Amino acid sequence: MTAPLVLVITSLEDVTADRVIAALNERAVPVVRVDPADIGPGLFFGARIGAGAPTWEGRLRTASREVELGEVAAVYYRRPTPYSARYGHLPAQQRDFAAAEARHGLGGILNHLHSAAYVNHPGAVTAADFKPAQLQTAAQLGLAVPPTLVTNDVEQARQFAAEHGPVIYKTFRGLPRDEDGRAGAIWAQRVAPDTFDDSLKVTAHLFQAEIPKIGDVRVTVVGRRVFAQQIAAPDGALDWRRGDWDALRHAPIAVPAAIEAALHSYLNAFGLVFGCFDFALTGDGDIPQDWVFIECNPNGQWGWLPDAADITTAFADILSTSTEGGGAR
Repeated sequence: MTAPLVLVITSLEDVTADRVIAALNERAVPVVRVDPADIGPGLFFGARIGAGAPTWEGRLRTASREVELGEVAAVYYRRPTPYSARYGHLPAQQRDFAAAEARHGLGGILNHLHSAAYVNHPGAVTAADFKPAQLQTAAQLGLAVPPTLVTNDVEQARQFAAEHGPVIYKTFRGLPRDEDGRAGAIWAQRVAPDTFDDSLKVTAHLFQAEIPKIGDVRVTVVGRRVFAQQIAAPDGALDWRRGDWDALRHAPIAVPAAIEAALHSYLNAFGLVFGCFDFALTGDGDIPQDWVFIECNPNGQWGWLPDAADITTAFADILSTSTEGGGAR
């Protein structure tokens, strides 16, 4: 029987996961990387449950490795390729059927490995990915949040702008890839109420009062460890993500104890181990009132931050601890 291992579920091109895998390799922690969308020629599996075997048992086989499901002590769930990409060559009905069957079958097994520690569990990521849930949870925990309206009603949008202007518009999920597979983005942007018209009724929109900020803060929480960087865009952009990330200015910043406690409570509320929090800073950051919660990405990127090496260590600590003790669970 092999030693307990860490299963990393992500795409081949995930450089953030590469960092954690390298750190685990340095510690001689067994690691297997799997992209569920390889199901077929690149990935085979078989899992059984029944009388005398109340948990899923079986094997997962990639082109280079074979994994006993019972030996998975921890799962680092990152950004696997969507199942639909595996079946893009099929007619729409067959594509959707095959993708759904793979997601509920293989995904159902991978998401319910007995006694495995998940960072983060995909179900928790899904629940925590809704911005309305994020804002409500943050507000209930005492964090300041911008006045926010979610609507498809033009009159309510105009009234909100009159009460809280200037206002910004943000997407909930971003822009999907186009038919040619090209990615795009819609950044947070100021909007003028005289541009609101009946086109708003087509779908949901998120409007917020613009916060008079002096900067932004990205707080990365991994377990009990907290890493915070103040971020400034050289052009003073409303949304720092829209420019050249290499030109961003970073500086470490202390997180007030009350804010830090709220972030741990936030993660606990969603069953998360890790999250990337974004705040608007309205003062020098010494008091909690300076910190305005914007959002939390439960599966965010952090490899570009100056403290990425320390964040990598925090992930490796949590994942490797789960493999200690030896033997199957």
